[in-house]
Amino acid sequence: MIKRIGANIVLLFVLAAAFPVSAQQQQAHTLGSLWPKIEENYPGVGAKLSAIDAAKLHEQAVKGNRLPQVKAQAQHTYGTYEGSAGAFFPQAGFFNVSGSTVPLDGSTVAANTFGSATAEWELFSFGKLRKESEAAGALYHKAVSEKDAYVLHLKKAVSERYITLLYTDAKLNWTAKNAKRLDDIRKITSGLAASGLRPAADSLLASSSYVQAMGEHDKWQGFKIASLIQLLELYGGDTVDYTASASRFSSPAEGYPTGENTISSAHPILHALDQQSQYYGLSGEAEKRSAWPSIRLLGGYAHRGTGIGPNGTVSGAWKDGFKNSANNMLAGIGITWNISSLHISRLRGEALYKEAERTARLHAQYEQEMQADLSASQAKIHRQYEQLQKTRLAVRQSQAAYGMYLARYKSGLIALSELLQIRTLLEQAENAHIEASRDYWMLLVYEAELTADFDFLFNNL
Repeated sequence: MIKRIGANIVLLFVLAAAFPVSAQQQQAHTLGSLWPKIEENYPGVGAKLSAIDAAKLHEQAVKGNRLPQVKAQAQHTYGTYEGSAGAFFPQAGFFNVSGSTVPLDGSTVAANTFGSATAEWELFSFGKLRKESEAAGALYHKAVSEKDAYVLHLKKAVSERYITLLYTDAKLNWTAKNAKRLDDIRKITSGLAASGLRPAADSLLASSSYVQAMGEHDKWQGFKIASLIQLLELYGGDTVDYTASASRFSSPAEGYPTGENTISSAHPILHALDQQSQYYGLSGEAEKRSAWPSIRLLGGYAHRGTGIGPNGTVSGAWKDGFKNSANNMLAGIGITWNISSLHISRLRGEALYKEAERTARLHAQYEQEMQADLSASQAKIHRQYEQLQKTRLAVRQSQAAYGMYLARYKSGLIALSELLQIRTLLEQAENAHIEASRDYWMLLVYEAELTADFDFLFNNL
């Protein structure tokens, strides 16, 4: 006998050493364990990260406007060279022909080569480029804050869907318990009716109540499947093992969070509005300053070749367009001022200032509303936790009372209608506890969104 016990102990140690990985793989999920995968793989987060990258590239591009702008061109043309007198505005769509008005010998057309490079450096623009760069920086920080606000909203969505899944699972288990109790009553009444101790109507009434309970069970089974599908849309996996959270849903840990009672100015939603207001304000400054002149340092180099020789002989050969070259350079300083934009730029700047003012007022409105909601939510959480303790006690007392009344019914001391009435009271107590649990956790989700802190939820559900 002792040898057999020893052999069994050795076998248990061998099995424990052989299957440690499978035991870890069966570890149940919690709300906190779901979040890292969602944050890493959900497309919405990737879209916000792409928006941040785009804003960063835009900021770098705007800063690049402060560097010298270099342009180059090269062309080889074949055409006439007849000169003409007069004047014109050199706008887009025109091309230049330079030639003598005296008839030249040779071909009537000539090949030409031209290439040039120009450099333009804006030395002073009354701070326009600096304000544009600052506005681009504010736009980048706004994109970062919007991403943080989206992540906060996603945390809320994940938490609500997870709680909804736990809620529908609790309701499904609740309907299963009700159906089991009614099935037991149905079996008891059938036996009592068969022995003549109870009327047949009791058996029919119990059977009818049982069928109704099974129908309710089927309804909540559909709700549970639907809530699981909605959670998996965010999680991306095949299934979620929520068994570890199911017990904590209806029996939360002692105590509840008593976090900050004021809204932080660094809240992602408020910070995004603040950055948006700054962006509009800086853009308005840049728009107004664009109405003033800009001083530029200019430089250029040009190379030109033509088939027209120094003696006036014209060659129509394509290769001769690279001959008779001339090289020129030019440097100087210039002032550019679009005077007519003074009024338009002022109006555009004022419009952007108004947008900045509107966003700042919206920031103040949101902060005031969120502060009021936070105070109200914390008051609700306190009372909701107290209700949860009372509904839990009511369930235990109702279960004990139902057991006593069931024993009295089996003994023939009470009628079936009284037992069903007591069962209905037990059903209502259990349902009230489930509803109170759902309301409690939903209030915690709302408070976590207002405080931008989901640590308590992720660690306790």
